[in-house]
Amino acid sequence: MTDEALPTPETLPAPEEQPVATRRLPVTDVSLVVLIGTSGSGKSTFARRHFLPTQVVSSDFCRGLVADDENDQSASAEAFDVLHYIVGKRLAAGRLTVVDATNVQPESRRQLVKIARDHDVLPIAIVLDVPPGVCAERNRSRPDRQLPAHVIPRQNRELRRSLRGLECEGFRKVHILRGEAEVAAAEIELEKRYNDLRHLTGPFDIIGDVHGCRAELETLLTRLGYTLTRDDAGRPVGAVHPGGRTAVFVGDLVDRGPDTPGVLRLVMGMVAAGHALCVPGNHENKLGRSMDGKKVTVSHGLQESLDQLAGESEEFRAEVRAFMRGLVSHYLLDGGALVVCHAGLPERYHGRASGRVRSHALYGETTGETDEYGLPVRYPWAEEYRGRALVVYGHTPVPTASFVNNTICLDTGCVFGGSLTALRYPERELVSVEAEREWYAPVRPMISDAPGAREGRPLDLADVAGRRIVETRLHGRVAVREENAAAALEVMSRFALDPRLLAYLPPTMAPTATSRRDGYLEHPEEAFAGYRADGVRHVVCEEKHMGSRAVVLVARDGAALEKRFGVAGPGAIWTRTGRAFLADDGLTAAVLGRVREAAERAGLFEELGTGWLLLDAELMPWSLKAVELLRRQYAAVGAAAGAALPEVLSALERAAGRGLDLAELTARQRQRAADAQAFTEAYRRYCWPTEGLSGIRLAPFQLLAAEGANLAVRPHDEHLAWIDRLVAADEAVHEAVHEAANDGTGDPQAPVLHRTGRLVVDTTDEASVAAAIVWWEELTAAGGEGMVVKPLASLVRTERGEGRPGGLVQPGVKVRGREYLRIIYGPDYTEHLDELRGRTLGHKRSLALREYALGLEALDRLAAGEPLWRVHEPVFAVLALESEPVDPRL
Repeated sequence: MTDEALPTPETLPAPEEQPVATRRLPVTDVSLVVLIGTSGSGKSTFARRHFLPTQVVSSDFCRGLVADDENDQSASAEAFDVLHYIVGKRLAAGRLTVVDATNVQPESRRQLVKIARDHDVLPIAIVLDVPPGVCAERNRSRPDRQLPAHVIPRQNRELRRSLRGLECEGFRKVHILRGEAEVAAAEIELEKRYNDLRHLTGPFDIIGDVHGCRAELETLLTRLGYTLTRDDAGRPVGAVHPGGRTAVFVGDLVDRGPDTPGVLRLVMGMVAAGHALCVPGNHENKLGRSMDGKKVTVSHGLQESLDQLAGESEEFRAEVRAFMRGLVSHYLLDGGALVVCHAGLPERYHGRASGRVRSHALYGETTGETDEYGLPVRYPWAEEYRGRALVVYGHTPVPTASFVNNTICLDTGCVFGGSLTALRYPERELVSVEAEREWYAPVRPMISDAPGAREGRPLDLADVAGRRIVETRLHGRVAVREENAAAALEVMSRFALDPRLLAYLPPTMAPTATSRRDGYLEHPEEAFAGYRADGVRHVVCEEKHMGSRAVVLVARDGAALEKRFGVAGPGAIWTRTGRAFLADDGLTAAVLGRVREAAERAGLFEELGTGWLLLDAELMPWSLKAVELLRRQYAAVGAAAGAALPEVLSALERAAGRGLDLAELTARQRQRAADAQAFTEAYRRYCWPTEGLSGIRLAPFQLLAAEGANLAVRPHDEHLAWIDRLVAADEAVHEAVHEAANDGTGDPQAPVLHRTGRLVVDTTDEASVAAAIVWWEELTAAGGEGMVVKPLASLVRTERGEGRPGGLVQPGVKVRGREYLRIIYGPDYTEHLDELRGRTLGHKRSLALREYALGLEALDRLAAGEPLWRVHEPVFAVLALESEPVDPRL
């Protein structure tokens, strides 16, 4: 029949529609919904009613984008290119997407199904099967669109031919709404993906491959604190933790071991009672297919399971089949921060649903090669993993479980005579029990370089190159410009020490607000007033030492450092830009040796339960690091002034002797000479000779981190108490060595560690503030640099941001003395205070807050045991921000 012989829409009888009950259409929350229907069937109205405007991608809208006319059919090809691009971007981001187009032709649907498969989401079809007469009438009522008479009948025929084959085309769900009444009565019901258990936050005990080792599983559960429940025959049929913890099994419960039915009975009971979760392993997949009568190759321990299950009841075997059929490939837990699967899963597959995702979760990815044992070589996905979620998996036996780039393999080969391992989450604590014996001989030995036992790359160019956005817990998103990242990369690649050790870079520090007091550029009263305005009552004033900022990583022993940082040795000392502070490795080791011995004597390693400590400190003298700066800049200025100004004064005095009135000029030059002398005396206080350890002073003022702990957020009085113990311990070392020297058995050494003077101030108490100002005046009058004022509680946030993103209060402001500022601003800076008071502090303060938040983020990630590349991300950002243009004198 030709198109001309077909009845027109007007002649088609409209079927009588009876009222229908509400029909609920289940739609997966992350999926591609394809609306199918002829023009005028109400797809756009349906989409507006049931979905957010941002979720709907309309072919008409895309046609308008490329042609300025939604009805320009000549632009359809380009419009669908745009539509497919937008759909792909949304699905890549894991967003529900609805396509509003006719989609009555198989080729148009084929492309959409392909895009859904490419992004591992479910394609869902919703068909609006509305009578063509109704569609024609609706189109006639639209003045902006007049379709030829043959279009709707043709689209209707294409729709009729499509209805039966939609599932075969790849649509996982097909909802057909017949008639206007069903369309009007439909309600969309969003369903969570089966793998989405983000609402479950634990705590969890994740257990590696069991492989039929029931006795070892019972022992491990008992060690984890679970209470086993048994049936009348004494068989374990469940386990519950009194603390409400949930066990999570990574699969491969079956095959090879002595009691597959016993393991299944226990795990199935725990899952049914809500005390456990379980994902399938490749062995469950194969055993299930075998029990369902599918043809499989009986190997790798399958026969043992089949023989053991043969002795069980048919009812139990039916329960096992149902249990294995219901297992989901992987789970997202704890808000998406934890992913559990059997063979590992790259980030792009997390929360997705497709055959490809299930296959990777069950078997992993292979290179296509086989090893000398005839087993497939698996692609080392964990070494390239950069996801934020911790991925816990099994499948490939390793001698010991270890973290690699925020992944960990828990298959420690129990059935092969190794151990059965569990990971306590979120504690990241490993618990293992040894196998009772070797139950099954492994085809391939468990070698130390198996995936999961290797260290992942700590730093990769892709982790830091280009414009970056770093998420911080305290300050939200911190942006790093591409040009600043390039500058930081130059430093990191050419000058920095081993990046694996760079767990922290200290933030820049903003000066206090500019003082209006006569003769002063900076004064403590502005610092106290600023913190009082921020609601900070108690602050601590710490002496600012005459040295350079240094970060000290000291190890109790080389093994402790290697375990966390992958680098053996005594530790490291580095500058604010990540460079090794001391060029002499022997001298670095000597300083670290004194710090380590002091920490040992002070009991800090034991008290904090750590094998290493990270400290923030000042290393003195200034000339130890900045000798070239002193020689080229400061000494040159002092020498030039010392040579020139006496001659100038002499000439002025001779001219005055001849009767010229030069008193004002002479007085000004005398003041310049005095300023130059004061300048020279000021910088010389920061210089003294050193030989080996002799003359070196290290003044730590904060313990930043230890194993599993970000200490930087602890109150400053706690830090200073720890530091006092370190200094006292080092003085005790000095006294012991000195006594030995007097006995002729040793050489005297001065203490290396130096105490930081401090004063706690109540910003609301005038007497307390006045006493602190006097203390600062005494410090600076004696040649001291000044002080740093910090909130005593360390980390402080305001209720409202008050212009500060994130509401963070400045972690500290420096208040420098008059004579020290002479070094910074020049010998005669006091003559230009009015101009200098116009300095702008906003950018410096913003920089200080951003770098502070990044530093704490790095310490948080370090303490949480996250992979080193995650720790380096905010550290690198601090270095990049240092390239932002800011007045270096601030």
